[in-house]
Amino acid sequence: MIKFFIRWMINAAALYVAVLVVPGIELRGDWTGILWLALISGLLNALVRPLLKFLTCPLIILTLGLFTIIINTGMLILTSKIGQALGIGLTVDGFWQALLGSLVISIVSIVLSLFIRDDSKGKKN
Repeated sequence: MIKFFIRWMINAAALYVAVLVVPGIELRGDWTGILWLALISGLLNALVRPLLKFLTCPLIILTLGLFTIIINTGMLILTSKIGQALGIGLTVDGFWQALLGSLVISIVSIVLSLFIRDDSKGKKN
């Protein structure tokens, strides 16, 4: 359960950095919106993203993995649309803003995952 909360907070921090850095991504509301959007994003990445990666496997292989960036962009746009439908105001102005935002989210998530590690990985219970 702790691993879930760590991933959730890393995802929230990455989304917050994307809102701060990318000019076309805006959050309308308070800080709790980031937490809800991180949860929505995490659920989409856990449920929809593997299906998309499976269906686009030939494109991913053909582009040597670069098509994964397009999948991440689609996940950010989908997160924005679901958030807007639920009344959480995350607006993404267009494809290029979503592309840049997904790159920022990926980089921040990787960096934070390197610094914040789950201590129970190497231990046997």
